[in-house]
Amino acid sequence: MPTDDVLVVGGGPAGRAVAVECAARGLRTTLLDPAPDRPWRATYAAWADELPPALPAELVAARTPGRALAQTEHRLGWEYAVLDVPALRRHLDAGLARTGVEVRSGRATTGPDPHGVRLTGGGVARARVVIDAGGHRQPLRPATRPGRPPAEQTAYGLVVDEDTAAAVAAPGTALFMDWRHDHGEPGWPTFLYAVPLGGGAVLLEETSLARRPGLPLPVLRRRLLARLARHGVSPGPDAPEERVRFPVDGARHRDPAAIGFGSAAPLVHPATGFSVATALRLAPRVADALAARLPGSPAAARAAARHAVWPRAARVVHLLRRRGLESLLRMPPADVPAFFEVFFGLPPRHRWAYLTGREDLTGTIGAMNALFGRAGWLLRGRLVGPALLPPALPWTRGSPGPGEYRPAEWAARRYKR
Repeated sequence: MPTDDVLVVGGGPAGRAVAVECAARGLRTTLLDPAPDRPWRATYAAWADELPPALPAELVAARTPGRALAQTEHRLGWEYAVLDVPALRRHLDAGLARTGVEVRSGRATTGPDPHGVRLTGGGVARARVVIDAGGHRQPLRPATRPGRPPAEQTAYGLVVDEDTAAAVAAPGTALFMDWRHDHGEPGWPTFLYAVPLGGGAVLLEETSLARRPGLPLPVLRRRLLARLARHGVSPGPDAPEERVRFPVDGARHRDPAAIGFGSAAPLVHPATGFSVATALRLAPRVADALAARLPGSPAAARAAARHAVWPRAARVVHLLRRRGLESLLRMPPADVPAFFEVFFGLPPRHRWAYLTGREDLTGTIGAMNALFGRAGWLLRGRLVGPALLPPALPWTRGSPGPGEYRPAEWAARRYKR
């Protein structure tokens, strides 16, 4: 019989947050992770108003006005927040200790069954309800046949001091996107992401928003260094690096015996890659759904928690965002800055709805309609046609430049299979 009410598999921000909330409601909770003490290396950011109101102010390393450059400069009209990752980790770890969460080192090898999760080396971790918070790899999701590669966001960044960064990123602001072609390379479009990290440090990152498969990191590193050199910026050989690769079109977690949470849900926004703020906001809602039905009915608890993560409006919004992603994946590289010029020129309410309104179906449709209305006829065709087609085929790596698409070749390969 289960010994715990809740087993959370995965000890990242999402897993720790939902474990704390479950235990705070009196549920006996265990957090399972292969390396629970491993430090977090990623940069976590969000729109400031997306963060939970109760999040302590000291967990935010920097709040700065956001701006973007497509064909012209745009002020976004709201603040961009970069989290203090070590402080967030300490805050969540203190919550685990305060609420009595058992932190256990181990790796789940098979998905959950009515008795729990089987572990590497033998043994079973038992619980009435299992939450898969193991990241985009969804370790508890049933294995499926290999399909098309995912669309991935990839990025390569360097951390420099704010004086060094000033030539490309004005002090006191966050540069969400800079689509200028300063790196000078043909092929798949990338942009500069430049945000203050607090303490005088700035992250300069060459980013591929989405590509199937992701643009290789060596290409991004080369482009970043070329872009910075064009502006006279020399990061220095010892500048700390950040390497990013994650899918933005992961499948919804549908295992009936587990609840997907965090990027395993997936909560990743297909247009921005953000997920941490959403996970922090949803964790109390999921815990409330479980606490209201445990220990009496684990099946009802799982169903209620899934609905808390994926209410109908959120499912439809996610589908619309995914269709928007497919349009972007098929867009000719030269047209991408023009698309974002139209998007960032929308009224703030439309931009905010599309970038943050996970359950705002009316706002999302309004934003998409406004974008279509302001686009020229050529861009309208780029938006509507591809969004109605099956997922875009993968792009090749290779000549005559990184990211050239050869549909005839891929169609032939598919036909031969």
